[in-house]
Amino acid sequence: MASSNSSPAWKALQAHHSRVAPAHMRTLFEEDPERFSRFSLKHGDLLLDYSKNRVTAETMSLLADLARAADVEGWRRRMFAGERINTSEDRAALHVALRNRSGRPMAVDGADVMPAVEAVLSRMRAFADELGGGAWKGATGTPITDVVNIGIGGSHLGPAMVVEALTPYRKPGLGVHFVSNVDGTHMVETLKGLEAATTLFIVVSKTFTTVETVANAKTARAWLAGALGEAAVGRHFAAVTAEAGAAAAFGVEAEHVFELWDWVGGRTSLWSAAGLSIAVAVGMDRFEELLDGAHAMDEHFLSAPLEANMPVVLALLGVWYIDFFGAGCHAVVPYDQYLRRLPAHLQQLDMESNGKSVTRDGAPAARATAPVVFGAPGTDGQHAFFQLLHQGTRLIPADFIAAAETHNPVDGHHALLLANFFAQSAALMTGGSAMEAAPLAPHKALAGNRPSNSILVRRFDARTLGMLIALYEHKVFVQGVIWGINSFDQWGVELGKELAGTILPAIEDAQPARGHDSSTDGLINHFKALRAGPP
Repeated sequence: MASSNSSPAWKALQAHHSRVAPAHMRTLFEEDPERFSRFSLKHGDLLLDYSKNRVTAETMSLLADLARAADVEGWRRRMFAGERINTSEDRAALHVALRNRSGRPMAVDGADVMPAVEAVLSRMRAFADELGGGAWKGATGTPITDVVNIGIGGSHLGPAMVVEALTPYRKPGLGVHFVSNVDGTHMVETLKGLEAATTLFIVVSKTFTTVETVANAKTARAWLAGALGEAAVGRHFAAVTAEAGAAAAFGVEAEHVFELWDWVGGRTSLWSAAGLSIAVAVGMDRFEELLDGAHAMDEHFLSAPLEANMPVVLALLGVWYIDFFGAGCHAVVPYDQYLRRLPAHLQQLDMESNGKSVTRDGAPAARATAPVVFGAPGTDGQHAFFQLLHQGTRLIPADFIAAAETHNPVDGHHALLLANFFAQSAALMTGGSAMEAAPLAPHKALAGNRPSNSILVRRFDARTLGMLIALYEHKVFVQGVIWGINSFDQWGVELGKELAGTILPAIEDAQPARGHDSSTDGLINHFKALRAGPP
């Protein structure tokens, strides 16, 4: 059970917070010329600088005590041991097995899952090689030129982010597209310019009942069958699911169905066959490099002491600001255009995992939990929300992410980009007093003392990207343990789906809507009036 408000660990941090909260980071740096080296960690090519945080050595020690009081090490062991730590769904959360490169067995309910994992990876390689090499022929005998991934949530956000991030490594001549939104516009715009004879669809749904995904898959099937006939469906669809029978009923040939397991959560499924679109886009070798990087972070997370453990340190800093400073938001700013989808992926990872107000045992959460995660690529974000970071009334910690080397060395651009990367975290920390005379001085003054982390790598290749994603996955897990919540269910999402199912008949019925709350009925009836009226 996580430490409560009245536990010694929380009380010690509360007392400590009252002493250190007034301190300014400028003073901390002035008093300790070695602060950067004391408050930074490195693993492989990945550097985490957390020196620009409102912490001292004592803070970090007390936060580590909090992690121990919450039994982070025990929960970490249970996760890697395949225990059913997803208590509300009675499942393991063993996504780390998907990227286990050590050769060690990993078991769920006493059965080693690694042979099945390796078998799916082998099938993924054959599939990606056949498509990438032009050997896969559609129903008309023409090679496939475009692949459309149909999924939503973790079946979309993670794979789409990785494919975008690894654009420099994309296979030429093979377009990979993503459809997630049930808004028909997404499918219509994606299909524009595609030819049915050269398009293959990958439907990703663990249950093969996800409403949005099934609706989009049916639309894609009708489009394809309309152009090539029903007999062509089998050559133009693959599926990633735990329900092979449902995929077969849809028309997917058995050899094109890739297995998912109930111990793979959607938010962490990109490492599984749900990442088939990644393997298709960049090749299986690169996909396995992605797994290698994630495994390297897994090994660090398993073995490093809490005080020197990157995911644990990031998690503890987040708890420090959320629960002791009252910070309700967290910004993620990748200074790399290829990582523009990373904030959206981390939104789901963090907010869907830890957006809970009930602990594992059903009691109300004692502390605030997940922050609102938002972000945009630098330098775009600087001209959008950075004003709030610098001078707003809210304390918003930020993560800055950049690479020392660029894939596109264009005439001084990367030096300018990195100058902004370094400058923004420095400005947030130091602030500055305006030299202008009143009345402009108060408007131009920046108090500083705004915390940030800086993550710097050599280059964003598949391995480094795998490390980065796994870093954030373990951060979120550790925070869930400290707050005592189950990070692996999402019952709030399920409620919305259930209500949509009850409302759909009222929308389709010609009669006025009744039986819902007055607002919902009123909205539905106004919608019907708008649709029935003149354009």
